Amino acid sequence: MTTRYEPAIDVDTLTAIDVHVHIEVDGDGHHSLPDDLVAAASRYFSAEGPRPDLDSVAAYYRERSMAAVVFTVDAETQLGHAPVSSADIAEGAAHNNDVLIPFGSVDPRRPDALDRIRRLIDDHGVRGFKFHPTVQGFDPSDVRFHPLYAAIQDAAIPALFHTGQTGIGAGLPGGRGLRLGLSNPILLDPIAADFPDLQIIMAHPSVPWQDEALSVATHKHNTWIDLSGWSPKYFPEQLVRAANSYLKSRVLFGSDFPLLTPDRWQRDVAATALKPDVMPGILKDNAVRLLGLAA
Repeated sequence: MTTRYEPAIDVDTLTAIDVHVHIEVDGDGHHSLPDDLVAAASRYFSAEGPRPDLDSVAAYYRERSMAAVVFTVDAETQLGHAPVSSADIAEGAAHNNDVLIPFGSVDPRRPDALDRIRRLIDDHGVRGFKFHPTVQGFDPSDVRFHPLYAAIQDAAIPALFHTGQTGIGAGLPGGRGLRLGLSNPILLDPIAADFPDLQIIMAHPSVPWQDEALSVATHKHNTWIDLSGWSPKYFPEQLVRAANSYLKSRVLFGSDFPLLTPDRWQRDVAATALKPDVMPGILKDNAVRLLGLAA
């Protein structure tokens, strides 16, 4: 019998909500990416440590009085590699629902993608979806994917898109065929226009397209930016300026764990120009509002 996820998070006890945490290995040791991509990403991020399973991730965040949005990336069509199961992630999150919030991932190029999205919402209780256009090999602005976004909008849950360059495939011949341009955040602008009630998270400082991401977020108020994947000391100046002022209510803390840890993120953010008065919103309050976690 499947346990459907329902959150049991006491937000008042949390120090932060990390909206960008990867589950890269399942309980049987199956990895979310082929071996060559795992090795390349480890070199890119200088992260040679183990990839913890879901229960270990829950324990890690529980020790820090943090909650975490957890997900994998289903890119089987592009990579020819079976993904970690989003249903299993939701099941595991249901048993750790004091600290974990599961997002689903469905390869948009699957012929049954819409059915998979609906089942993850209805049967498993996922609280959002993660897309990685470069790794999944799809143009997110293509209208053929509109039914997927409509289903997510109807469920009143967010869609998180990787934006900017990626360490996945970096250094391999031809980047293993992965195309960076699919993750230009300007491709999310038509989605935000056509689905005004769909909350869209643009993941990461969108290097080299940071200005495009800020432009989309300024114009489309159903878009958000998470600050994962880069040490804060490398944040573009214009992103810090926006987070301190006109976008402060739609900027979110994310780490990219396990490749970048929340411990390092919080240590390095102290060296940035992010203002102390915007940090409570970035670390927790904005995510509480977006994810519907308020009492």
